[in-house]
Amino acid sequence: MREERRRVQLTGGSTLIVSLPIKWARAAGIKPGDELKLIQKDANSLIIAVDKKRGGNVAELRLSPEESLEDNFRYLIAYYLVGYEGIKLRSESGFDAEERRWIKDEVRKRLVGMEVVEEASNEICLQSFLKYKDFTLQDSIRSMAKIIKSMHEDALLSLERGDENLARDVIERDNEIDRFYLLTVRQLKASVENPMLAASMGLSSMRDALGYRLIVKSMERVADHIEKIARHSLEMEGRVEKLGEIKEVGALAIDVFMKSLEALSERNMRKANDVIRAVSGIANMVEGVAEQVLKGQGSEVQKIHLWAVLESLRRIAEYSADISEITINLGIK
Repeated sequence: MREERRRVQLTGGSTLIVSLPIKWARAAGIKPGDELKLIQKDANSLIIAVDKKRGGNVAELRLSPEESLEDNFRYLIAYYLVGYEGIKLRSESGFDAEERRWIKDEVRKRLVGMEVVEEASNEICLQSFLKYKDFTLQDSIRSMAKIIKSMHEDALLSLERGDENLARDVIERDNEIDRFYLLTVRQLKASVENPMLAASMGLSSMRDALGYRLIVKSMERVADHIEKIARHSLEMEGRVEKLGEIKEVGALAIDVFMKSLEALSERNMRKANDVIRAVSGIANMVEGVAEQVLKGQGSEVQKIHLWAVLESLRRIAEYSADISEITINLGIK
């Protein structure tokens, strides 16, 4: 709607009132007697919001028979990200035992806080039990950082030892990062609609929410590259004897990643700049080590995998620089 001006009126000798635009009220389904939420944004503005709980924050998703279960699950993820507390899955043909098991497993693996609470022949009801105050945005980022660091260490260890079980464990842990990534996106979307929630997360503006959205995406990409290193470890022909330079690059890459998150936590622009400068040096180092690998001993297959590992390490460092650039942007008021 366009900007409108309303005159404040005094009623009852002590109460100030202002009327609502009728078109907006009708579009929002507001009726006499309904309650609205008034949220103070700053000293000079209020947000008037319809309480979603009036109609129940529950969505119904009818599964498309023309699409696969995985395709339909993407729609479920979209409903989760929007912020629905409850989601009803309906299938006209009903769910067989295998479909129920698959849906329950995927919900547990990918959607933090969502649980199956009711079932019928053609319906599965999900409910969110996670409260944002119990697990904040900062909690999610810290958890992601710890998992990523352990994944990185174990991926390089699996490469050094030729340990297939360890490599597969790293690949499995990437699912945890995906879960936290979806949770943080859900949190950030909710903060855009609720300034009070945003303030409790430490977000002073919508610009902050956009910045953190890009940061958690970079973290998710870092985990993807660590997963790739573990997969290259599985496909390597035999044990790699000389990994000194690659391990050194790996140590530097995870170090700048952790330092980028430290700079973010402190909103320290000087530390963020230190990370960006260090990443340039790591990129140059990767080129030199890659050249040595390609010229050195070993099979061609092994050289290709080691080159790909180095490329992933370079990308991890570059994503750390991206996080640091966003930190600098967030640091400017």
